[in-house]
Amino acid sequence: MRIAVMGTGGVGGGFGAALAKAGADVTFIARGAHLAAMKRDGLRIIGGRGETHLVPTKATDDPASVGTVDLVMFCVKLWDVESAGEAIRPMVGPDTAVLPLQNGIDSSERLIPILGAKPVMGGVAQISATIDAPGVIRQTGTFMRLAFGELDGSISPRGKTFLEWCQRAGFDATLSDRILTELWLKFIILATNSGMTALTRRPLGELRDDPDIAPYFRAGFEEVIALARAKGVWLPDDVLERSMKFTAGAPAGMRASMAVDLIRGNRIELPWLSGKVVALGRALGVPTPTHAMINAALKPYAMGAPQD
Repeated sequence: MRIAVMGTGGVGGGFGAALAKAGADVTFIARGAHLAAMKRDGLRIIGGRGETHLVPTKATDDPASVGTVDLVMFCVKLWDVESAGEAIRPMVGPDTAVLPLQNGIDSSERLIPILGAKPVMGGVAQISATIDAPGVIRQTGTFMRLAFGELDGSISPRGKTFLEWCQRAGFDATLSDRILTELWLKFIILATNSGMTALTRRPLGELRDDPDIAPYFRAGFEEVIALARAKGVWLPDDVLERSMKFTAGAPAGMRASMAVDLIRGNRIELPWLSGKVVALGRALGVPTPTHAMINAALKPYAMGAPQD
């Protein structure tokens, strides 16, 4: 299977390396020092699941040079969705699948006007990983899961083929006939945990058991759950308990990628996380006070560290 990874950060690098190690033909799209290091020394994944070192690594900054692939793992930051969607068009043939693995809930609908409806699937990635140094991805903890599926709920041959490759690669994978539900199940947790770890600049383990802080996690989850139900998205009855359980069991040292970007002084994905919650709340008449507070407090940092 020919796979292109568009955006070789923690998600693209982690899952792409596992698939390449399993024998898939994977090309990584990257840039700058990260790309140079991958070409020179290969791509290295370190952390909770041990070490993977791909030498040599197929990597380029030019998607047009790759040719048509079977699947594009689309892993760029949320503000790059439209520009990166245009850039991958030379890799998308009549039977190519494009699998967005961004945070947030709207990447697929943003890609369809660019690529058409046929290539675009829905996907959810769960991994705590980030670029540690050029050419090096560090994973925190061992959890590593992909859920993906067709937006119309069908179980397609291309979905089955990719599921087989994920199983060979040794990480948890689900071919879902309810991918919108999967997207919202992640968004409930991610929007809240991203906001809380970014707002405090502290890892999850220092926050979730603090009696003054823990109630805000629950309130944040409840607000996003209410939004999903207002939009008619099916959620299990125990979704709040599942969200609390996931957060309780996550690695204590985990920081969401938005928190990592904030600490590094980089642009953050706030408008598509707590900002999106607030916008949807206004549109649907659902109160979102916790996320409104997170969004307001982090808004000065949305484009990176303010220059005093």
